[in-house]
Amino acid sequence: QLQLVESGGGLVQPGGSLRLSCAASGFTLDSFAIGWFRQAPGKEREGVSCIRRSGTPNSEGSVKGRFTISRDGAKNTVYLQINSLKPEDTAVYYCAVVFDYGLGYDCPRASEYPSWGQGTQVTVSS
Repeated sequence: QLQLVESGGGLVQPGGSLRLSCAASGFTLDSFAIGWFRQAPGKEREGVSCIRRSGTPNSEGSVKGRFTISRDGAKNTVYLQINSLKPEDTAVYYCAVVFDYGLGYDCPRASEYPSWGQGTQVTVSS
């Protein structure tokens, strides 16, 4: 059974860093695109980063330069390194996977991901 488990969230001061993990079980990540999304209270879900089957990482929007996605095949885990955290980064962060046919380079849309983790809370506050 395919399962995704996020971890690594917590309370951090502005300017701090976190590394979120998305551990996969029941399948191997090698053939999948993995995306990270976030949703703040009262706001729509937002895509922040993805890594394609080819290993090509992408970050989106306001997080470019601060968020870095990476994949460890041996651990079947994807990471999201978040630096220079801001209060507006406060949200529940989710990872999701979709089989990657190797077409294109952009991040899949949220609606294209059939499998999601349960989320991990990130709170940025002094």
